[in-house]
Amino acid sequence: MKRTTRGTVGLLYVPPSSGYRWPMRKLLSTWDREIFDSVASRHWPGAQRVLPRLTRTADHGLLWMGIAAGAAALGGRPMRRAALRGVASLAAASATVNTLGKRSVRRNRPLLDAVPVIRQLNRQPFTTSFPSGHAASAAAFATGVAFENKWWGLALAPVAASVAFSRVYTGVHYPGDVLAGAALGVGAALAVRGLAPTRAQLAPPARPAADAPSLPGGRGLFVVANHASGQRTGPRPDRVQEVRGVLPEAEVVLCGDPESPPMDKALEQAAEQAKQAGGALGVLGGDGTVCAAAAVAVRHGLPLAVLPGGTRNHFAYDLGIETLTDAARAVESGEAVAVDLAGFRTAPGEDPTYFLNTFSVGAYPELVRVREEWAGRIGAWPAGVLAAWKVLRTADPVTVEVNGKRREVWLLFAGNCAYRGLGLAPVRRHDLADGVLDVRVVHGGRLARTRLLTAALTGALRHSPVLSESRMRSVRLGGLTEGSVLAYDGEVSPAPRELTICKENEALTVYRLLPE
Repeated sequence: MKRTTRGTVGLLYVPPSSGYRWPMRKLLSTWDREIFDSVASRHWPGAQRVLPRLTRTADHGLLWMGIAAGAAALGGRPMRRAALRGVASLAAASATVNTLGKRSVRRNRPLLDAVPVIRQLNRQPFTTSFPSGHAASAAAFATGVAFENKWWGLALAPVAASVAFSRVYTGVHYPGDVLAGAALGVGAALAVRGLAPTRAQLAPPARPAADAPSLPGGRGLFVVANHASGQRTGPRPDRVQEVRGVLPEAEVVLCGDPESPPMDKALEQAAEQAKQAGGALGVLGGDGTVCAAAAVAVRHGLPLAVLPGGTRNHFAYDLGIETLTDAARAVESGEAVAVDLAGFRTAPGEDPTYFLNTFSVGAYPELVRVREEWAGRIGAWPAGVLAAWKVLRTADPVTVEVNGKRREVWLLFAGNCAYRGLGLAPVRRHDLADGVLDVRVVHGGRLARTRLLTAALTGALRHSPVLSESRMRSVRLGGLTEGSVLAYDGEVSPAPRELTICKENEALTVYRLLPE
């Protein structure tokens, strides 16, 4: 005859041959039920108005999806990245709970005899009890967000804990279900981080540089803010106020509108003042503005403080500066790194025109514009394919001599340092002082357009003969026809007939927080 014992699953079946070989399991089952009964019988002031409603709001992850959507809509790039990581962690946890957890351990829901009727949900769950999917989703989302920003994660922790506790309070889960679900959620967030490392894990290597003074409060920092940078209207007036808020003693000068001095003149004046004060040059703007400031900083032998204020801020983000606060902390502590500069010159011995990110001829600028327009809506890979299709369908190849060899190309890209990932429009660098140019060429020729798009759709770009990639110290371009244009760091200008792209290793000192 089968023996049964009442435990945390109502009637828990214990095989006759097992006897009492599992005292720990029995003890834990007893504690699980006792804690459940204690929660059910205790009065929790204010909980009745909040917890049942909160647990319903968290059904199917709707609470967390709403928070993620609000963060993505109202926050900047760091907030969107944290929201995306939280959602990805939640999805991994939910998939694990529903495919493995609940099917592997078929635990009955608690009996509701001890739970006051006013607390009970109108619609009781019909799935098995172990583990708690709500607790898993809550822990996964909060942990995923915390991996991107610990303060946002801490702010979400009380909400996640309340959702988890509400499952016991309303009588739909035992405490053990909730603890197991929370552990599974944290594990899912860790797994997502292993597959997609955070920016902190991929931070550029620290290369300490000399002669970067610490400037408490920003004293001795002269900042040029380009009003023309950014989306349409440039840095908003409140961004300038934010600079003064985090660096109250810094001198801030506006340029880029009819009532302000030209940017080149403002940068020169700011650099001369910084030199006299023994301080540093600062810049608030996008990549083009930062590039202009970098050239002035190198010429005057000054460290540069980069304050992100443009549309994309690729250099600032690759540097690890995502917010004005990041830049301010580095300036005040005097932490800095040395980074490479790339440039191009049309004749030996002349001063190069510098770029911090990318140089290109051909259709690359249009490809990047289309990709970034769509990446936020459909994802980076589909946006890259769409951009390739649009640009290669409408663009014409250009003829250029690359290191003396005449070629027909759709685009030629040269990045300052190696970019991560394969493809037509790489977006991220890990090391800003590796001493190389990342050169990528999309060749023309018979059926090149069709072959390239097929490779992009099938994920075989790395092996496509139409796309070539190499790491170089310098590259010579010649034979460019009249009317050709080149682009560098968002700036577009007529292309000379011949030019040489080269590197200057660790030529620029920039403020950046060093790893602890």
